[in-house]
Amino acid sequence: MLNAQAMRKGWLSASIVLILLMQSLSGCFGKEVEENGVPKQEQHWLPNVEDREDMIYREDDVFSRVSWNGTYSIDSVRSIYVPVPAISLTDGGAGATGGAEIHMGLWLPIIEGCDMDAANVSGECQVPIVAEIGPYYNDGDVDALTPANRLGRFLIENLVPHGYGIAQVSVFGTGESNHCMDLMGLEEQEGIDAAVEYLGSSPFSNGHVGIIGKSYDGSTPWEAAAMGSEYLKTIIPMSGLIGVHDLMWRNGSMEARGAVMHNGVYGSFGLDGDLEDVQNACEGYLEGYYAGVGAYLTGDNLAWTGSDYWEERHFLTRAIENYNGSVYIIHGLQDWNVDPHMAFPVHNMMVDAGFDVKGLYGQWGHDYPDRRSGHEGLSSGYGAEAFPYTLRWDWADDLLEWFDFYLRDIGPQPRLVAEVQDNMGGWRVEETYPPNNMTWHEYGMDECAIISGGESVTATSTLTMGCPEFDVEIRIIGTPTFHVEATISPLATSGHLYVEMVQASNGMHLGHAVMDLRFHAGGKDGAVLTPGSTIIAKMEFFGMDVVVPAGDGINLIITQTGDDYLPSPVSAFPVQVSMDAQSVLTLHQVERTCEDLFLPPMQQPYPQCSLDS
Repeated sequence: MLNAQAMRKGWLSASIVLILLMQSLSGCFGKEVEENGVPKQEQHWLPNVEDREDMIYREDDVFSRVSWNGTYSIDSVRSIYVPVPAISLTDGGAGATGGAEIHMGLWLPIIEGCDMDAANVSGECQVPIVAEIGPYYNDGDVDALTPANRLGRFLIENLVPHGYGIAQVSVFGTGESNHCMDLMGLEEQEGIDAAVEYLGSSPFSNGHVGIIGKSYDGSTPWEAAAMGSEYLKTIIPMSGLIGVHDLMWRNGSMEARGAVMHNGVYGSFGLDGDLEDVQNACEGYLEGYYAGVGAYLTGDNLAWTGSDYWEERHFLTRAIENYNGSVYIIHGLQDWNVDPHMAFPVHNMMVDAGFDVKGLYGQWGHDYPDRRSGHEGLSSGYGAEAFPYTLRWDWADDLLEWFDFYLRDIGPQPRLVAEVQDNMGGWRVEETYPPNNMTWHEYGMDECAIISGGESVTATSTLTMGCPEFDVEIRIIGTPTFHVEATISPLATSGHLYVEMVQASNGMHLGHAVMDLRFHAGGKDGAVLTPGSTIIAKMEFFGMDVVVPAGDGINLIITQTGDDYLPSPVSAFPVQVSMDAQSVLTLHQVERTCEDLFLPPMQQPYPQCSLDS
């Protein structure tokens, strides 16, 4: 919406009219609106992302706003409890005490002549529903009947006036939902599915449901997709998990929180001093005591023991098999809470499986695309260089366009592309991500030189390798690999390596990789090593999109562990690494120039693309 910022820039009303007319002539939606507040289907109101740099948005709230207001008022919130009959006696919890149910707050538009609570609601009164589903209502945040600043208020104030219903849903064991805090297990998935079925089949619904959220709330869309409800038409996972073990363990290496996430962190949400605390005595909660510790000791998902704890908390495979809808993946490339390997190679896997897929990948952390307070606090090498270009004030419009098409069948189909930002702030459009036209460049470690340290690394000692400078600007993207020859101690059956890639001139962080050497072949299947054995550790970096200027280079800092990863539990001994031709760094590169970049709304031109640079 045009606001005081436009006035501060000296825009006169005549200029605004002229811009709107020009947008209309260029195929953009102008002033004509259908009676229900929806743009005409044969026109389109939102320009392509490459053509939005002159658009002006409100920035007086903590989130972005749609550029044109809907016509409906927002009704009072409804408090709804949904029975979950799938929870049975064998599940324990409410299956044993009776009456498992999910609680939600629901906001609907006020539509003239429509009784949204009637047993039979006419078709013109039925609306699509967008839900945010998670564990935080009443547990670290407002209750489910209060618009949450996390995302709920954004959805309610932007979308309900455009004819959408918005639901805030508590997963089992949290908020006013009973039963057990199952940490994304099958019982939680059953509860989510019951909520989707209710929202899709209720008289006020047009039968189309979308789920959106960030972090845990960004994982529940994948959980819902795994269940395959016919009413679920689109999911928008933001920094969401495709599986719990998939996130917490990377090539056998465990994040420090991995072993305690269920009972030590989220399990406490189900213990709030009321009579329902006894319902936490359910299968998933009890399994949580051994599953985390067991996975740390082995690095794998314990399937060989007969446990299905981690397998039922992997969603992606079943989502591909069961889901029939679109996917809009949003992830921060500087997210250290939910690392980007939850988005790559998932984006291309979903494309290859035939889904409609869009991606939005910015250089922000564990955040939303439009939250200034989070973006401006990032440090150098971890998103600071890309700010303020990380801020996407057009994001609310972007979501409205997406939901209009996939939940209401209105307007042209959104472009199924990836909008990607590099670490210097530049945004570009890729057809897929990582793109198919990458080139791979190999650099043997015999081409590089030891800057500091020796070839024996421990938890407190490092080896730094300096590689030759680049003659031209290099853009490194996706998941580069580092295959390094390593020899474990004669006293150990494994070892652990952590590699950080930094810019040579200033030491700025570019990317990192981690591996428990039992998983040296890559993937999820490890093997105990013979003491003193030598292997090739096929390490893969976490997702990155970085630019290294011409005349600069990269250094590799190699140690046993780093950041929030724990060393291998079966080895605290040094690891010998060989820096010869057997150890190879492979960079995935694409050629992109300033001509390939687009400028987000309300931003100055990129400094790196100015004539003076």
